[in-house]
Amino acid sequence: MREGFVHLHTHSEFSLLDGASRIEELFAKAAGYEMPALALTDHGAMFGALDFYDAGKRHGVKPILGVEAYVAPGRRFDRTPGESEEKYRHLTILAKNEEGYRNLLRLVTDAHLEGFYHRPRIDKELLSERSAGLIGLSGCLASEIARLLLAGQERKAAEVAATYRDIFGQGAFYLEIQDHGLAEQRQVNRMLIELSRASGIPLVATNDIHYTEKEHARPHDVLLCIQQQKVQTDTNRLRFDTEEFFLKSAEEMRAIFAELPEACDATLDIAEACELELTFGELHLPPFDAPDGKSRDAYLRELVDVGAASRYGTITPEIQERIDSELTVIGSMGFEGYFLIVWDLIRFARERGIRVGPGRGSSAGSVVSYCLRITDLDPLRYGLIFERFLNPERKQMPDIDMDFDPRGRDEVIRYVAQKYATADSSPSVAQIITFQTIKGKQGIRDAARVLGFPAAMGDRLCKMYPPAVLGREFSIEDALKMSPELKDAFEREPEAREIVETAQALEGLRREDSIHAAGVVIGDAPLVHYLPLKLAKDSRDDSRRIVTQFDMHGVEKLGLLKMDFLGLRNLSVIEDTVMLLRQAGRPLDIDVVPTDDPGVYEMLRAGDTTGVFQFEGAGMRQLIRQLAPDRFEDLMALNALYRPGPLGQNMHVEYAERKHGRKPVSYPHPDLEDILSATYGIIVYQEQVMQIAVRMAGYSLGRADLLRKAMGKKIRAELIPHREQFVQGAVERGYAERLAKEIFELIVPFADYGFNASHACAYAQVGYQTAYLKRHHPVEYMAALLTSVKDDKDNKPFYLNAARLMSIPVLPPDVNESQVDFAPADGGIRYGLSAVRNVGVGAVQEIIRARTEKGRFESLTDFCRKVDASVLHKKVLESLILSGAFDSLGYRRRALLEGYEKVTTPVLADRRAEAVGQESFFGGERAELLAIDESVLAGEEFDRTDFLRQEKEMLGQFVTDHPLLSIREQLSAITDRDLVDAHSLGDGDVVTVAGIVGAIGRKYTKRGEPYAVFRLEDLTGGVGVVAFPSVFDKAAAVVGPDEVVVVRGRADLRGRELQLVALEITRPDLRSAPPPPTTSDPLIVDVQAASCTSGLIARLRELLRLHPGTTPVVLRLVDGHAVTRLRLDAERSVDASPALLEELRRLLGSEAVRVTIDSSPAGSALVRAR
Repeated sequence: MREGFVHLHTHSEFSLLDGASRIEELFAKAAGYEMPALALTDHGAMFGALDFYDAGKRHGVKPILGVEAYVAPGRRFDRTPGESEEKYRHLTILAKNEEGYRNLLRLVTDAHLEGFYHRPRIDKELLSERSAGLIGLSGCLASEIARLLLAGQERKAAEVAATYRDIFGQGAFYLEIQDHGLAEQRQVNRMLIELSRASGIPLVATNDIHYTEKEHARPHDVLLCIQQQKVQTDTNRLRFDTEEFFLKSAEEMRAIFAELPEACDATLDIAEACELELTFGELHLPPFDAPDGKSRDAYLRELVDVGAASRYGTITPEIQERIDSELTVIGSMGFEGYFLIVWDLIRFARERGIRVGPGRGSSAGSVVSYCLRITDLDPLRYGLIFERFLNPERKQMPDIDMDFDPRGRDEVIRYVAQKYATADSSPSVAQIITFQTIKGKQGIRDAARVLGFPAAMGDRLCKMYPPAVLGREFSIEDALKMSPELKDAFEREPEAREIVETAQALEGLRREDSIHAAGVVIGDAPLVHYLPLKLAKDSRDDSRRIVTQFDMHGVEKLGLLKMDFLGLRNLSVIEDTVMLLRQAGRPLDIDVVPTDDPGVYEMLRAGDTTGVFQFEGAGMRQLIRQLAPDRFEDLMALNALYRPGPLGQNMHVEYAERKHGRKPVSYPHPDLEDILSATYGIIVYQEQVMQIAVRMAGYSLGRADLLRKAMGKKIRAELIPHREQFVQGAVERGYAERLAKEIFELIVPFADYGFNASHACAYAQVGYQTAYLKRHHPVEYMAALLTSVKDDKDNKPFYLNAARLMSIPVLPPDVNESQVDFAPADGGIRYGLSAVRNVGVGAVQEIIRARTEKGRFESLTDFCRKVDASVLHKKVLESLILSGAFDSLGYRRRALLEGYEKVTTPVLADRRAEAVGQESFFGGERAELLAIDESVLAGEEFDRTDFLRQEKEMLGQFVTDHPLLSIREQLSAITDRDLVDAHSLGDGDVVTVAGIVGAIGRKYTKRGEPYAVFRLEDLTGGVGVVAFPSVFDKAAAVVGPDEVVVVRGRADLRGRELQLVALEITRPDLRSAPPPPTTSDPLIVDVQAASCTSGLIARLRELLRLHPGTTPVVLRLVDGHAVTRLRLDAERSVDASPALLEELRRLLGSEAVRVTIDSSPAGSALVRAR
């Protein structure tokens, strides 16, 4: 009697929100049971096939790849099921060999691309065409045969079984029996046994595995509830009625089917028959046909030579040597075609006017890429290393990531798809899938909801969760170690323990799939030859895109060409700014502006980085003030240092201290000075680690790159041989062994913390370009910036207020002046008509067309006569009125709103009558219509409150004025900081801020006590505020839409984002605020000793010089509790205007700037700008 068993029906976590089995756990258990093989049959897809294959090989258990397919009742193209037929039935399919695997890829792909209707479906016709090399099992209770048997249609079931036997071939189709303790299953099994005896089709036993261990049944049930958005107590939902859907031992399976040993034996036979071996390591580059019969290497050399002459002019020996060296490596690795493909698509983008970024990642280290205009950074100028990008000692496909103006990204993808299309029209280009996993806090919230606890319970536990570090959330295991509150709740509260343990069981499981933000794969043949495809919805526009079912790691493993096409919004901003300048007759080539412009660095050092790529966050602004950059290399360093590792090691502090001479610059060894001098003796970049290995230990750059990778992995076993080689090489080159060991141990952590210098350089370039445009062309830049966020309800008000603070007027929409989007106008920025609520793109385009072709609008009557009546609906007209679009024609908004229909109704009626050839509404000659009396439109205006409220409703924000503008200085006096800097608060910090109440929601506790959650916004930013019952009870009358309030609150960083927990909410007492500064009141400027560099003092002196006046200035140097006062000479008196105070805020930080009354020892009132 045979022993053993192989599971042939297994769902992993890649059966999304249905399978709870982790692949590693499945194989670990199968190996522990000494099972010879294990099959993967996820629902309708092959997402996990490569991971499963790789894990099986590592565990010594044969991986069998398959799928639980959905079969359409008729043709897969049908979309309407018959009256009594279901939309799909299940069928288990396994790949026996490579031919079967290729057919399985095609089946699964066609199911998604052709047969998707609720589920990805195949049909018997397709299965007949693609059955070679496949083994079929009849399936679970949801299979066609099982449902027919349960319906009493034994004859029909026998016919279907015979059809499948014919499709798969003799000996390749089995009747699948399962027993999870369900009465219905046992009933079907009896009939399947009879059918087997009658038909000769063999039986095979399976267990429908959905989780690995029996105790995982409950977390799996929670997973099903998450999928269905139900709670566990809901009776109307999908559930598994027993806890038997786990990976059982051979003994358990043979005991269940003791009377049918042949059904268990069949699993071993099938496993022996499956002999699929996948091959990896081969590269599959699409062909690139060079023109005029040239070879690819000759054509690449030609393009590089032409590009080098354009880039460099005179080709020095150093440049030629670098070009030759790179081309030699590229040729030896067979990547000429790769570079030509990338060159071609970048060429296409530039020719189509699609802005391309200067480079991204390590590709910026290639001179060949620079000469081909793939990148726009000279690696020789910035000391960037080619081997960091393409290592001759590591055969791996190059990885060139490309940034495009998002508006042109899809056009580039379409070009690539058309250029490399195959003869049979099968997709050879696709975007790449990515998967979201269940993370700790989300899992806690899900578990609390599904288990039936109030949402507040999950929220409370999540508030105990340690805050993410630069977007990285901690695991539940780490959170329990880091948060005493969470650990205490876990240990003391049974409900909390149940929630957390359930979430922990789900943590890390795949939750859903989506389209990778950038990844695109290009095949040398139809992609379905290598991997399965599917359709996915693009979240940006709801369009359907063809995507791979394997993620980027799987795509790379298969040797396919993967590229990252990223849409970078800031490139749109740069392109639009340049376009606006060109339209104004001030053309600018932003790619050749000098990178040493003093004004740009002055602006950055002042912290005026709003809207500047990479440099506008509160934490980054703080770092910029500390570093005080004055050269491009400092911008590179900022990109590299503003990350968890370097910040955690205080590398940024050390850099700043050394840069400004507060600490001496030192080097691990004098021979490393030229490598580390640009970063003041600190290892900031990975490339520096490589150069140290070359200099001290005689490494080649290729070998040094392998050292860098080994250090980055932190795998000690991989480091040992490198350590030995490094020390030996250093000793051979004359360095002491002890020093060599010390240097090696020094560079190990820096290799992990270090950043890619090429990427830092490329993004510093984009950041510098945006800063340059903001500094020298602020109106055009802010107009372009606002256009880029016109649909972003959070960022649009933020940048609009930033423009105001730059003294750039923001003008309301105007039917005579506005374009579609934001545009410069009269020294300010004019709102675009497309931003007006209820006014669609069609109406906007028609208004602009009518104005262009027929002339400016003279009145409302004239407007209605010139614009196509079909777009002038009541909502459109009223929205234009309330947004201020008719203000320039001399109307008051309230009067126009109340009377417009008396004018528009007859005019529009006459237009429509004229369109159909009817007699004029007015009779007589139509020329007389020009004499319409608009006196009915005269009247009163809204009061200021209603005026602004209506405007905000139409535009989503205040435009012509802002309730806070007139009281900003008074509010500054009674608060600690602007909201833009609230995000630099630490968890638990108490702060006083002020602003206007935005979106507000009233909620209730379990006791029925009301509390409020609202958005607080000032001129610089916004933050969420929660006012619990004890606070809200006292402040209910104050907390209302558009009310100005002062909030004293505690920063809570444990939720999804920063939230202030209100301790007190009041209306501001503006009567106690200080009066505007007078000529007799001195301006007191507080400077923190820690940031008092010579550079800051010089900038402060220059700033005060630019604002001469009669207000005396007192400097206070604050060092802890010690304060030194210095009154400046009378000739240094200033005009203490709001503009000066704003400049001081930018220089010294808004958290340290306010205007208050301060009683000096002499009793005089002092205005303090701290």
